[in-house]
Amino acid sequence: MDSLAVNADRIERVRAALSRRVGSVVAVCEAVRRRHNVSAILRSCEAFGVHEVHLVTQGFRPSAGAARGAERWVWRRRFDTVDESVGGLRARGFRVFVADLDEAAFTPETVPVDRPLAVVFGSEVRGVSDEARALADGAIRVPMLGLTESLNVSVSAAIVLRALADRRRALAGNDLDPAEQERFVADWLAAEERALRGLLARTAPVGEAG
Repeated sequence: MDSLAVNADRIERVRAALSRRVGSVVAVCEAVRRRHNVSAILRSCEAFGVHEVHLVTQGFRPSAGAARGAERWVWRRRFDTVDESVGGLRARGFRVFVADLDEAAFTPETVPVDRPLAVVFGSEVRGVSDEARALADGAIRVPMLGLTESLNVSVSAAIVLRALADRRRALAGNDLDPAEQERFVADWLAAEERALRGLLARTAPVGEAG
């Protein structure tokens, strides 16, 4: 990008992080109303190497304190309905599970990981929708030994996603498609260039902008 080129070391760090990711675990956030929680889920995904997150919502703006910029480093895809999200995942060979309190549910340690899998996390008050339950292959719950009956959705997501990413990584390695890695780098570089040009335009002496 000529004089606006991003530092080569920084590009290499981004490529290295992408090479450690799994593409076969996807988090689906279905109408999670508190943006703080969704932002925390994005942060957990980035930390544990989960690359793709589906946001089933009409709109979303990350909470800076909870996300800490993680939204920039995961592939966020927005869908109007959970059916649209799940349909696309199934076409790609994914199993889909819902995070639920069903006593018959799998745990993060027992759910099958022999195929790519996605987990739908529901709203803080009502959990996942009946539609999501009907579409799913099963449920996943976090076993609890105390008197508390539930966990915050972002905490549950962190526990589940860490376990699933580790188990898939042990089985299939870091399996994010190289083509997706390159697409992500290209999109990031384009965003960096736009930001740099905007900064130069704002800080240029009068008469020199552009």
